[in-house]
Amino acid sequence: MSFLLHNLLHFGRLLHALGADVHAGRMVDVTRALEHVDLGRRTDFYFALQSLMIHRPQDRVLFDEAFRVFWRPPPEGWCMDDLSAPGEQGRFGTPKVSVPPGDPSGIDDPAVATLAESGIDRVDPTSSAPLEVSRVKDFEQFTEEDLARAREMIAALSWDPGMRLTRRWAAGRGKTLDLRRLIRRNMRHGGEPVLLPTRGRTMTRRRLVLICDVSGSMERYSRMLLHFMHSVAGGFRRIEGFLFAARLTRITRELTNRRAADGLPAIPYSVPGWGGGTRIGEALRAFNVQWARRVLSRGAVVLLISDGWDRGEPTLLSREMARLQRSCHRLIWLNPLLGSAEYEPLTRGMKAALPFVDDFLPVHNLASLEALAEHLNRLPERRPARPRKGYPPGT
Repeated sequence: MSFLLHNLLHFGRLLHALGADVHAGRMVDVTRALEHVDLGRRTDFYFALQSLMIHRPQDRVLFDEAFRVFWRPPPEGWCMDDLSAPGEQGRFGTPKVSVPPGDPSGIDDPAVATLAESGIDRVDPTSSAPLEVSRVKDFEQFTEEDLARAREMIAALSWDPGMRLTRRWAAGRGKTLDLRRLIRRNMRHGGEPVLLPTRGRTMTRRRLVLICDVSGSMERYSRMLLHFMHSVAGGFRRIEGFLFAARLTRITRELTNRRAADGLPAIPYSVPGWGGGTRIGEALRAFNVQWARRVLSRGAVVLLISDGWDRGEPTLLSREMARLQRSCHRLIWLNPLLGSAEYEPLTRGMKAALPFVDDFLPVHNLASLEALAEHLNRLPERRPARPRKGYPPGT
């Protein structure tokens, strides 16, 4: 167990050096847990380490890559009875550090140098680079490989827009007297109010409404945002999804149907004007007239995803944005261009819409989606103050 303990400590340091949030106190729990695990089975050993050392979803891919490299099978002639770390020549042999060609020192990073001096084979920290780059890489630069990894990371996020009071009452909750039960229970006491039963309003989760722009200016982001909407719908029961370019299209059934995951590429063919010009004001008017009363009547949170490039009338957009804001609990505008430091909302559409937006956030990479999930999970119960002054006429 001595060699295994040393290797476990080195493995924990390696994960920490690569950016994983590994607690040093967990190594004691790992050591105790391995006493009840069949070390001859790689899967049992893997899941024991993963369940105790990793507690953040975004660190799972990093852990898998580090585990694969660190605990890889040794060359021929080496002993695996003690689960020796890569780089050891034998059970009591002299450690050997592998040096890649073109790097005479073999040590570029202090953390890697410490591992190398301890007898651990050099594990290139850049092996986690695809994960780190994918979190900050813009969606327009995503490859198919990045897209597959991003779907897993988005699905692991927690989306909770909060709870709301319903019109239903439940006995035993709250401080409101239940007069009907009060009279019925106190009949045995001659009508004297000896027992004071109470009731309270029940709580339910708020609905989440996604309205995404799929016009030509958003084409480079539309594919990733479509998978984002589908991933959110997979972990959220009360959700509505809409796409718009020149016209509004409801895709709630496609999002909530888990068997339709393979059918997402066919959605662009069913949306009129996909990749064409956009008229945000007209699309929002169609939503307010046809769907708002149905999906927003119970305090929903609306995520409007668009870059703000609009070919319609700014007056119409301003009026419909004001109406949409008053109908929902919170209106959040997600703009993929906001991730650029040089971006300023100077287009006519953004100038007309921003006065009626509660939160203006970027949505251009995975890090921004993680920040969005945290923002939704911290939303206050009360809707933000919205002064009547400033609303356009006719709203």
